[in-house]
Amino acid sequence: MSDTTRGPERTPDGGPAEDRLEHWVDETPFDPHETTAMSPEQERYYLAGQWTIMWWKFRRHRLALISLAVLVFFYSFVLFAEIQAPYELHSRHTDFIYAPPQALHLFHEGEFIGPFVYGFDQTLDMDTLRRVYVSNPDKVQPLRYFCSGDEYRFWGLFEADFHLVCPAVGGEFFPLGTDRLGRDVLSRIIYGARISLTIGLIGITLSFVLGIVIGGLAGYYGGWVDNVVQRTIEIIRSFPEIPLFMTLSAILPVTWSPIGVFFGLTLILAFLEWPGLARAVRSKLFSLREEDFTTAAQLMGARPVRIIGRHLLPSFTSHLIASATLSIPTIILAETALSFLGLGLRPPVTSWGVLLTEAQSSSVINVYPWLLLPGVPVVLVVLAFNFLGDGLRDAADPYK
Repeated sequence: MSDTTRGPERTPDGGPAEDRLEHWVDETPFDPHETTAMSPEQERYYLAGQWTIMWWKFRRHRLALISLAVLVFFYSFVLFAEIQAPYELHSRHTDFIYAPPQALHLFHEGEFIGPFVYGFDQTLDMDTLRRVYVSNPDKVQPLRYFCSGDEYRFWGLFEADFHLVCPAVGGEFFPLGTDRLGRDVLSRIIYGARISLTIGLIGITLSFVLGIVIGGLAGYYGGWVDNVVQRTIEIIRSFPEIPLFMTLSAILPVTWSPIGVFFGLTLILAFLEWPGLARAVRSKLFSLREEDFTTAAQLMGARPVRIIGRHLLPSFTSHLIASATLSIPTIILAETALSFLGLGLRPPVTSWGVLLTEAQSSSVINVYPWLLLPGVPVVLVVLAFNFLGDGLRDAADPYK
């Protein structure tokens, strides 16, 4: 039989030789000149898309996965704060003003009871005129789960009284203590997450729109457009951040409703965060606009908006996602700092920064240190976002 009548050359596993494609898996390259076929692991990586490969690389970053779980836990407060909080936001317990945190117990006198707290006995210190709370081992108060408690309006839509955890009937449950009005600190932290975490997402969304549009125009067109954008960014960056935050926040009218102040503060934070992203987008577009695929799109008559939106931005979408996770903590910290200083959100709006205003005085902190506990979720969320951003950045890096 002549060579022209022979069938196609085949590999040892029976597959056509021309189907062998170069790929690498875990720094093990596939040599197309070899006669062996791709291993199952190599085929899996070859057939997978970019986002699938990013997910496989992201799963190896254990700290980033833990951070993602922490953020999911905190953001569940945004959706179900009324259900997860033991008490309603404005519920007051005047008999337990500045009550210290209650410790959870499982065993009482060697007998397993389940999660419970000991009730308080109160006395009045005549020297300092302070209430003194002492746990009474005779007051065993088991916690209730999936129970009826304080009434609330779920998202302001309908009345309900369902809670995940409630105190014993006739008892109290203050795992993080109470404030000067007898309000449960844990419940207020859960409600405060709704504002503090939402303002970060809304703020980063607005700043991303500004950064991508302005940075995209500067990077694609260059010339005088780039000069104007760069000088604007330099002017904004030249102002000290804290005084600038304070000045712009002080401009907000005191007559505005809490919702108006919330959106006004969000706009201010977004306005001050877009320059960093705009510079990153500009530098990326400067390098990508000279690529062959950009030239091909221009020759085919594609408009600049389509070239930027369909060809250039998707080329570094992973970088934008990593940048977002690193920018959200900045907005959360800015809101917390402004509210703590009295220049951001104000009561009756409840955020973590507003809760920290209770701990402005050093004398109060010395006597009631649990009022600083609203700062703990701020630290945890900021660290979680930073670790998550590191994991996403490593997963999106094609050289790692």
